[in-house]
Amino acid sequence: MSIFEKLFHTNKENTSDKEDKNMKIAVICANGKAGKLIVKEALDRKLDVTAVVRGENKTEASQVITKDLFDLTAADLKGFDVVIDAFGAWTEDTLPLHSTSLKHLCDILSGTDTRLLVVGGAGSLYVNAEHTAQVMDGPDFPDVFKPLASNMGKALTELRQRKDVRWTYISPAGDFQAEGERTGNYLLGGEELTLNSRGESIISYADYAIAMVDEAVKGHHDQQRISVVRA
Repeated sequence: MSIFEKLFHTNKENTSDKEDKNMKIAVICANGKAGKLIVKEALDRKLDVTAVVRGENKTEASQVITKDLFDLTAADLKGFDVVIDAFGAWTEDTLPLHSTSLKHLCDILSGTDTRLLVVGGAGSLYVNAEHTAQVMDGPDFPDVFKPLASNMGKALTELRQRKDVRWTYISPAGDFQAEGERTGNYLLGGEELTLNSRGESIISYADYAIAMVDEAVKGHHDQQRISVVRA
């Protein structure tokens, strides 16, 4: 896969009528900032979307499973073509949940045809061709984000061992902007940190949501980590 595979996006290009009618997607932790935008993007494309939330549904989805991630069972997720994991933990005591939550989802999806797409982190992207140095290893990487990057990186390492699950891990660019604009365009990269033609590593949550739904609809990156950056 070329690290600069440029994708231009419109609804017509991304999905077919058949895909719109048939694809069933569950978004876990849908009330989060990324989760809500992923739900909206999928609904805008007329996909069959179910929001999985712990409490009150704050998304645009009308179909809802109200359940904690760790209480989800294989029966809850049966029948979905794609499960999108938008889980995020930010405090020191909850950071290990990145690993345990992903393990739980893998365990209940083990051996099924359901794809698991994971909202990942950028800190584990490589910065050299030998894949021996990661973004989080750099001297300019903020100390405050190192525990988060380390725990997310650990979860990815563990995910790579799961040969029984059709997973795809999608890392955003280094500057992941919650309130950034939706441009509709992005560059698709691989395991290494990708810069756009302006030398930027940046993407908005809204454009990331486009990339996530694109992968759900027509992606083929089973058991791979991919990355995205604004075009």
